[in-house]
Amino acid sequence: MADFYQNGIVTTLHNLSDRPIEDVEKELLKFSKKRPMGLILPSLYSELEGPALKHIVDELCDVPYLSQIVIGLDRADLEQYKHALSFFSRLPQHHRVLWNEGPRLQALDEKLKQLGLAPKELGKGRNVWYCMGYVLASNKAESVALHDCDILTYDRSLLAKLIYPVANPQFNYEFCKGFYARVAGGKINGRVSRLLVTPLIKALKKVLGPSAYLDYMDSFRYPLAGEFSFRKDVLNDIRIPSDWGLEIGVLSEMHRNYSSNRLCQADIAQTYDHKHQDLSAHNDQGGLSKMSIDITKSLFRKLATQGETFSMELFRSLKATYYRIALDFVEAYHNDAIMNGLALDIHSEEKAVELFAQNIMKAGESFLDNPMETPFIPSWNRVVSAMPDVLEKLKEAVEQDLNEFQAG
Repeated sequence: MADFYQNGIVTTLHNLSDRPIEDVEKELLKFSKKRPMGLILPSLYSELEGPALKHIVDELCDVPYLSQIVIGLDRADLEQYKHALSFFSRLPQHHRVLWNEGPRLQALDEKLKQLGLAPKELGKGRNVWYCMGYVLASNKAESVALHDCDILTYDRSLLAKLIYPVANPQFNYEFCKGFYARVAGGKINGRVSRLLVTPLIKALKKVLGPSAYLDYMDSFRYPLAGEFSFRKDVLNDIRIPSDWGLEIGVLSEMHRNYSSNRLCQADIAQTYDHKHQDLSAHNDQGGLSKMSIDITKSLFRKLATQGETFSMELFRSLKATYYRIALDFVEAYHNDAIMNGLALDIHSEEKAVELFAQNIMKAGESFLDNPMETPFIPSWNRVVSAMPDVLEKLKEAVEQDLNEFQAG
């Protein structure tokens, strides 16, 4: 349903008219003459065998305005890398696959490690960081979108709506965050965003008092969306976390680096579904449990940089405040589900809230116990300063991998 309401301090761009995708792509093709466009796809090898990625590639084959597609491939051996080259070879756009486990990129990573500049954790953040470096090195795109490779409901209109705000030369945006209703298969999904992030931000406001940063974070409809777009100059200065705090970390960096009138969020899909993580109630090193700890720590770190002081007493108050607010949200979501004929299990929702409440305390303990932790991967500006030829070496490694193995 049409919704033109602007709330918070970040501009919301709505889907008010179901404009034909062909019209949007025609405009984007015109924009691409001034602002060439690229796409980053961070992928695990397992996603090449999953149900979503083949269809995503089918859709991307029909996208006329992209100058470049950069695929970051994680957890792949040599045969799997060769298969990936073949898998993506039908893309008509200029595209490259970064074989992150390959000996050439590993050797580059080792050099960065010796300088204390390599990402410390494996994961999506590291993958995205190297892809961003490749975009800078290849210099083929001015406006870049990024989305996940496990979107089961994908069609190419998602990409068009995501990249449009940073591609239109008449717009002033440096960054756009995608949002959508996490409803699929007759259920309301998006538990971590609904049951952790939104009530936690409201609890932090209550415990800490007024905060421009928390007002900013509260402006995003779906802060954990894995889809965002940006102008290329964003890539030089951004410091991103290597863990599950990536999405929150990127929003925090944009708040630090840019005025809010240079940022926006766009409605990019009617429905959205992807592979679901287990709650992992008995394993805080996996699934939604680890995700919730990483995200919570990411918020604490950002607030600490703004002068907030944390203690275990404060974390206990925060946990209690969060728990009460989150339970109220469960009731609101349940009523929303009933009115729309959707399923929502109150018992499993409240179990998730209980786990997240425990994990707020775990995140707090970890934050206080590791004051010297440096959770961010360095910005590419810093890396280039320490190793001036790093971007050339990155591009060279990717090209050499391709030339050696594409016919193999």
